[in-house]
Amino acid sequence: MSHNATQPLSQQGVFTVQPHPSRAGARLARDLAAVWLRGGAVTRPVADDALQVVAELAANAAVHGRVPGRAFLLTLRLTSAGSVLRIEATDTRCDRLPTPQAPTADGESGRGLLIVEALADRWGVTEGPTPRKTVWAELDLTPDRDHARRSAAGQARQRTSPDRTP
Repeated sequence: MSHNATQPLSQQGVFTVQPHPSRAGARLARDLAAVWLRGGAVTRPVADDALQVVAELAANAAVHGRVPGRAFLLTLRLTSAGSVLRIEATDTRCDRLPTPQAPTADGESGRGLLIVEALADRWGVTEGPTPRKTVWAELDLTPDRDHARRSAAGQARQRTSPDRTP
């Protein structure tokens, strides 16, 4: 294979990067995940959801899971015969397990896990081996996922529309 030829990364089924545990490292992880997703493994709406989940999990790992001198690990993987996209962020702070909490009205942060919870079909935390923990989220890649998301978003807009009369 020529070094000038391109090969879609998504055909490999796994993307892994170990960026610096900083906001810049989290941003780089998101940008590299975007390149991998662009390879065609998922539709554009699913890729948009996945990138938002990547951004939130990477930011949490870089900011809340940071231990000086230790990077975090971001992994995107196609599982279940390519029908599920699993996103994992592993850091070295097993003493700080994430829990979604309602942010204060004027708070500038605290919404990351709520966003992950809203966009992912499943999410959770796997502890170990010490001192690690992995926060993961899964997005189903079914053909009706895009339609279901658009329908739910449309229904939410209708319920909250100020010019809608009863």
